[in-house]
Amino acid sequence: MLLIWTLAFGYTAGMFYLVDTTSMAPQGIEENYLGNEDQEDAEKMKFKMTKKQVLNIIHSHVISYSLIFFLLGTVLLLSSVKKPWKTILLIEPLLSLVLTFGGLYLLWTGITWMKYVVMLAGICLSIGFYLTLFLLTLDLVKRQR
Repeated sequence: MLLIWTLAFGYTAGMFYLVDTTSMAPQGIEENYLGNEDQEDAEKMKFKMTKKQVLNIIHSHVISYSLIFFLLGTVLLLSSVKKPWKTILLIEPLLSLVLTFGGLYLLWTGITWMKYVVMLAGICLSIGFYLTLFLLTLDLVKRQR
């Protein structure tokens, strides 16, 4: 149980970082990657990320999220959580990862409507993560009784 709650702590810290950098809004996502130097009334000036910066973010996040969801998926497979939930919670992170970080790259290239795909996929990824934690915690508590 300590492993999954340590992952929860790290993931949640990342969520606070997202709130700070994007305000959890589509426009904030766009500004974080494409900058806002064309807005004279911007509270905080942001510049478009370089290709190296974007690729570094995508690379590090996809690798770390893959490991996180591999660990959670392994624990989930060993749990007594019902099979339909297992199937959904094993497949959903893979789809959301591709949509979130593939979408960020496409957003950076100028396809600005991808900010909505990124936001929706990120929400799904987070819901899946926290739902998995909740179900695993319930399962572990039941086993200890």
